[in-house]
Amino acid sequence: METKKMTVRVPKHLLEKVKEYARENDTTLTRLVTAYFNQITAQQDPLAEAPIVRRLSGSLSQDLSIEDHHNHLEEKYIRPS
Repeated sequence: METKKMTVRVPKHLLEKVKEYARENDTTLTRLVTAYFNQITAQQDPLAEAPIVRRLSGSLSQDLSIEDHHNHLEEKYIRPS
C-alpha cells in the first residue's frame, strides 16, 4: 500500500486527548485517522447515519417546502397570536 504524509493542525488539548486515547487502546494516531477516513468514505451520506438524523427522519411530511418552513417561522416569531 502506498502512503503519503499529511500535516493536520488540531488544538493542542485535543491532540493530547487523542494521543492518550491511542495509548489506552494500544493503537497509533495513523491507525485512528485511517480508520476514521475509511468509515466516512464508505458511507454515501455520513450525516444520514447520525442518531439525531435517524430519529427525526420521516417526522415531516414530504409535501412541505422551504417556503412552508419560512411561513411557519414568520408566524411563530414575527406575527405571534
